[in-house]
Amino acid sequence: MIPGQVWGARPEELLAELPCDSELSGRLTVCDRVVSVDAPPATVFAWLCQLRVASYSYELLDTPLRRRPRTRDPELANLAVGQRFMRLFDLVNFTPGVQLTLLTDQIAVTYATRPDPIGPGTRLHCRVCFAGSRLVAVPLAVGDFVMMRKQLLNLKELAERSRDRCG
Repeated sequence: MIPGQVWGARPEELLAELPCDSELSGRLTVCDRVVSVDAPPATVFAWLCQLRVASYSYELLDTPLRRRPRTRDPELANLAVGQRFMRLFDLVNFTPGVQLTLLTDQIAVTYATRPDPIGPGTRLHCRVCFAGSRLVAVPLAVGDFVMMRKQLLNLKELAERSRDRCG
């Protein structure tokens, strides 16, 4: 297993079918990263929509010349297939309040929210599929884990902070 390939995921989450599973063909490296968020799924999803303007990962590495927004812009929740996310991905599939699926040449990713079946709050599940040889996919997956872990923790913090203020 690749370091960071699975982080925070429960066994049933690893078996879940997500839209990104069918976006690419050929040899795939699949990574599942999941975090529990003490906020309703709608609030978590609203923060996912903010990925249209920022990655919410390490600012110095990703967007060194501007800070990521710390308040939600409700207009960003108006989704349409083809919109750009994080300056790299295109939105190819979404279910309002539930999931959004992004695609670039050799990477497909789904961010999915669902109520946590064993506790309050939401499970934020991100699955990333990397196409191509393991020689290329493994270094991408390791680097992606470092960035995505920070992203998911930042989104968790923002959603939890805003849950009592109506999202």
